Amino acid sequence: MTRTTHILTLDQGTLDVTVDLHGRQGHPFLLLHGGGGPQTLAPFAGLLGEQRPARVFSPVHPGFDGTARPDWLTDVTTLARVYAQLLDALDLRDVAVVGNSIGGWIAAELAALGSDRISSVTLVNAVGIHVPGHPIADTFGLTPIELSRLSFHDPSKFRFDPSALSEAQRAVMATNRATLQMYAGPHAMADPTLAERLAKVAHPTLVAWGASDQIVDADYGRAYAQAVPDAEFRLLPGTGHLPQSETPGQLLPVVWDFADAHATSRPRS
Repeated sequence: MTRTTHILTLDQGTLDVTVDLHGRQGHPFLLLHGGGGPQTLAPFAGLLGEQRPARVFSPVHPGFDGTARPDWLTDVTTLARVYAQLLDALDLRDVAVVGNSIGGWIAAELAALGSDRISSVTLVNAVGIHVPGHPIADTFGLTPIELSRLSFHDPSKFRFDPSALSEAQRAVMATNRATLQMYAGPHAMADPTLAERLAKVAHPTLVAWGASDQIVDADYGRAYAQAVPDAEFRLLPGTGHLPQSETPGQLLPVVWDFADAHATSRPRS
């Protein structure tokens, strides 16, 4: 894994974006992590880079894991513009964008921008839209054990002991939580205007969903797929809100096969 920092310039100002790269050649992927932080996606990024001909770019959302977040960067829509600028700065084309949870929301907003650098989009248990009758669970008031019960098909395999954390780790978690709340906005992890923008998305889109997710249920996922023209929906059995952590062997071929099917600039594997 290689870590680099890129200085990007938007109309609002400049910022630094930290990016981890897994894999050295092949189809470029942009992997966008969820509210749990970069560590929830890093092992999967490594797996994808090792087991497939892929270059996997995994940015750290500004404000997470001790990175700086400028005052003007407060919402997902602007963060999507940051990543559109990152693709320009890296001069990447034929990019498969994959995002989990709030990273899926960012990926959806990025798709709505219509960048011609993107060849496909995969939303994995994404948040971001409002679906009547299927509210997004309010996770900010939950204990780690309560959150685990909602997040995993088998939470016994992902037991977490907060008392084992160092003070530095606790500080990072607190900062990550505050950053997530900032990006989540005033509408409980959703933007009432997003569905209107998704109706104009032209990129091939796959919505992949852990069937046991109790943060955003499978019918929410189906509604997400219906919001994007011609999007495909894939239910992932035996997994919850974080398929990349709980069942990476199941998610990997789903993500790769969809990206590979819609690649435009290289031979199929």
